[in-house]
Amino acid sequence: MHLGMSGRFTIMVDSSQTPGVFTHAQATNPKHVHAIFTMDNGAVITFNDPRRFGFMEMVGAGEPYRLDGLGPEPLGNSFNAPALRAALKGKKSKIKAALLDQHVVAGLGNIYVCEALFKAGIRPTRAAGRLTVAETEFLVGHIKDVLERAIAAGGSSLRDFASADGALGYFQHSFDVYGREGAPCVTCEKPLTRIVQSGRSSFYCKACQK
Repeated sequence: MHLGMSGRFTIMVDSSQTPGVFTHAQATNPKHVHAIFTMDNGAVITFNDPRRFGFMEMVGAGEPYRLDGLGPEPLGNSFNAPALRAALKGKKSKIKAALLDQHVVAGLGNIYVCEALFKAGIRPTRAAGRLTVAETEFLVGHIKDVLERAIAAGGSSLRDFASADGALGYFQHSFDVYGREGAPCVTCEKPLTRIVQSGRSSFYCKACQK
């Protein structure tokens, strides 16, 4: 199963069966419901996906799968500075695009790449293969830190995202650069810049990121 950009699983549990359960009122449009699972304990799991980028597939053991060849999980032990440096070696693409490439590292989205690059002091326009050893180590550390803080905050709810119980995320209130074009940098107070790279918005500080 993959949620794509807007897919969401919502779990509704009968509160009379499970004391203390609270369901948040974060409604979804019923016309975008593509699958409903009714569980033996009475819980109902609904898959809702307005943009239809998500998918569910049944794959036999050993059969080829569309997610074969993904890069390492960014919070796993296999994602480290040597692994990232090896994946970026010789790449002429910009570091922002390289980090969004799911074959380099799986699970990084536009928001978290912007935030991690800011924390690491690296411009999104830098050539991926030109990062130094020290910069790569610094970047990996900040990627993990940004993701851990986002998870602790419940994710980032801008338009579609909500957790399985309908609760919204709050990490968007902690953004340093994403969505803050023209606002003062939290470090140097100079206005932040927005550019478009491969159809995606990149936000960064020209003074703090080199």
